[in-house]
Amino acid sequence: MTNHGFETRAIHAGQEPDEQTGAVTVPVHLATTYAQQGVNEHKGFEYSRTGNPTRVALETSIAALEGVAHGFAFGSGMAAEDAILRMLKPGDNVLLGNDAYGGTFRLLDKVYAQVGVTWTAVDLTKPELVAEAWTENTKLVWLETPTNPNLNVFDIAAVAAQAHAQGGLCIVDNTFATPYLQQPASLGADLVVHSATKYLGGHSDVVGGLVATDRDDLAEHLGFTQNATGAVISPFDCYLLLRGMKTLGIRMDRHFANATAIVELLVDHPQIETVLYPGLPGHPGHEVAAQQMRNFGGMVSFIPVGGADEAHRIVTSTTLFTLAESLGAVESLIEVPAGMTHGSTAGSPLEVDPALVRLSVGIETIDDLLDDIKQALG
Repeated sequence: MTNHGFETRAIHAGQEPDEQTGAVTVPVHLATTYAQQGVNEHKGFEYSRTGNPTRVALETSIAALEGVAHGFAFGSGMAAEDAILRMLKPGDNVLLGNDAYGGTFRLLDKVYAQVGVTWTAVDLTKPELVAEAWTENTKLVWLETPTNPNLNVFDIAAVAAQAHAQGGLCIVDNTFATPYLQQPASLGADLVVHSATKYLGGHSDVVGGLVATDRDDLAEHLGFTQNATGAVISPFDCYLLLRGMKTLGIRMDRHFANATAIVELLVDHPQIETVLYPGLPGHPGHEVAAQQMRNFGGMVSFIPVGGADEAHRIVTSTTLFTLAESLGAVESLIEVPAGMTHGSTAGSPLEVDPALVRLSVGIETIDDLLDDIKQALG
């Protein structure tokens, strides 16, 4: 389906009508084991940890949306990241964007550090710093763009080129942008990872992780690791993700439209000190975002006048914006990352400003969302 548009692929890739019944929705295959005609003679499935028809549909879908050959589904975004990082050996080093997700930082700093893997924080807004920070033990550079929660933007093609020049890999967390807004593999990324819990699922009702790649060697590693470690996603959760991904394009357009209106309110508000959003012409990554993204997405961060105390007051004053972790669903969420999703970065080079407020702008009626922000700001 490579010649079809994004929305067509989201609805049809890997999701042909069922051959036996004609059902237009992929069946939820709950079987754990499959009949074999002889020893190791089967119809492509033997045990559901190794492979499941519903999961294959999901993996085919994410590969099609990212424009690559291979997709892999895991029980969570962190399980997906862990499957990638299992390529590393004691003594290996990772270059990590200095504004990475707190869970990614925790996985590297608290789990992989125990087996001798090191990491180095790098300002990836300056791709040339990749070469400067690279050592003989560095194996890969890990970035997300836009970043969580400061919404920095990195030039994927430039960073990937730097990593490849050193003989390493470029891994891109595409959770905030989704494949609808950008396709990192087309810009040089070797692996693309998603917390599918967020925009891909889109309804705050499923946890999952996805990885996509065009490289056969990396796909071989991921397939082996997926089966050997068993951090697979359930068939029903695969179904929920497939259902959510069908509407990803239209949802992302609405997220963007609503976020744009929220930003317009915030930039002119006297109680707001700083607004962080790639769609603003003054944003340092605006031009790069305009080149590599379809639009600027639905995530907005800001710092209020009055610091952390005011940030805490605001997030407990909204009525439609729910104070909660996670992001990317139809309902609007608000949080203070330093005390919530990014608490693990405290005291590190990735520490988040305690006054920063992060909005995940949903798809509700925009006038209602604007009224909610206005009354919360007072």
